Amino acid sequence: MRRSKMEMYIDILKVLAQHGPLKLTHVMYKANVNCSVLKENLDFLIAQNLIEEKVTVKRRNKTKISYAITDKGRTVIRYFNEVNVALHITDEKPIPALIY
Repeated sequence: MRRSKMEMYIDILKVLAQHGPLKLTHVMYKANVNCSVLKENLDFLIAQNLIEEKVTVKRRNKTKISYAITDKGRTVIRYFNEVNVALHITDEKPIPALIY
């Protein structure tokens, strides 16, 4: 069964909330999203200020790009969990680390 865009956004946010800043490929595998679709979703989430792109310079001027969730992104997950509990939208359990 296909996931909606909203479900993919929430999955990406949850992965980043649980595992911290991750590289593109790590997000891709953990959220189970195609690379091209992931890039579109990341662009949208960055534009909405739900995640941020972190660039670090390593040895020999190589740059490493990782993605991290913002406070606004954590708030979105928290609200989604509250709506999910109230309306039973999905069978997922809320992420304990994000329940305040």
